[in-house]
Amino acid sequence: MTDISNVARLSEPLKFAYWVPNVSGGLVVSTIEQRTGWDFDYNKKLAQIAENSGFEYALTQTRYAASYGADKQHEATSFSLALLAATERLKVIAAVHPGMWHPGVLAKFIITADHISNGRAAVNIVSGWLKNEFTNFGLDWLEHDERYVRTEEFIKVLRGLWTEQEYSQAGKYYNITDFTLNPAPVDVPGRAHPEVFFGGNSTAAQATAGRVADWYFSNGKDLEGFKENIAGVVAASGETGRGAQGTNGALASPRFGLNGFVIARDSEKEARDTLREIVAKAHKPAVQGFRDAVQEAGASTKDGKGMWADSSFEDLVQYNDGFKTQLIGTPEQIAERIVEYKKIGVNLFLTGYLHFQEEVAAFGQDILPIVRELEADLARKNGTELDLSKTPVAAAAEPVAV
Repeated sequence: MTDISNVARLSEPLKFAYWVPNVSGGLVVSTIEQRTGWDFDYNKKLAQIAENSGFEYALTQTRYAASYGADKQHEATSFSLALLAATERLKVIAAVHPGMWHPGVLAKFIITADHISNGRAAVNIVSGWLKNEFTNFGLDWLEHDERYVRTEEFIKVLRGLWTEQEYSQAGKYYNITDFTLNPAPVDVPGRAHPEVFFGGNSTAAQATAGRVADWYFSNGKDLEGFKENIAGVVAASGETGRGAQGTNGALASPRFGLNGFVIARDSEKEARDTLREIVAKAHKPAVQGFRDAVQEAGASTKDGKGMWADSSFEDLVQYNDGFKTQLIGTPEQIAERIVEYKKIGVNLFLTGYLHFQEEVAAFGQDILPIVRELEADLARKNGTELDLSKTPVAAAAEPVAV
């Protein structure tokens, strides 16, 4: 059994998100059947299914160059805004690259999206790994750790412009002078401003998240691997005086999100057979091309701990290492695995699927109730109660037909 970490929040229910398939090819680079569409009509229905199945967030991917099995992509911020307009409760996280956006322009865009959606807009800041997306646009390509210097400044500008009047910031990459954005973001109880998600496996990424992010996202990891990432983020957070509640003017400590590809079937054998089929039908040239690009990026870090640095070919068939999290088996097995991760400090799972609409609905119907039972039992055994008062409420508690 997994020991309970001192950063685990046992009274807070786990949150669930899904990857928005706004790029073609689904979430695995494989010729296996994927009943998933990248068009808006498919994604509009998927978002509505998700919010009625207990999902709180959706993350829209940012890709520009046609590559690695995704030969078509919709732009993330505009797609996110459309999904916000098509839903009532779902929070939509738009992924963006510093270096392609000015933080002041993005801050203004997110404020507008926040008002259109009544406080449901969020961002995921992606420092960048695909060099050609920058250089072929004629943009500067920074070495690994320097990208995180720029990212940290970028996030500080967002936060400053969202929370202060006549905000100023002098930095290496961004200089803001006495700037005010009106209106401010929507005043949402318990939220200082639109949430800032940020990810990366490297030491530089963990330190940046610990200092400035609201959420730290990670590629798929086993339990021990993610414990190490959490420890790195917590150490950096503590050095800046961040606490659980953000007291004395400091930011609240970041929460932790983890990627996982879900294969839920009636038996573990059936689920494992599906995984084997995914890998056996991998689009080998696309996976190898992706592997070459990302492992060069991972190895470029000073300590060799960048994202994908230790990923095998099989891992990269799901391009965010989602198989490593091992959300594979029966609904009961997956729920038990999820709660083991909660014990080490995970607060949110970012999930992917072969057949998004039907499998997101099935997750809400078959897996989420078991997770809630296990969470409640875990909380009681440790002297507290699971507070379900702020979880998403499914419309009439009925799964949406697909």
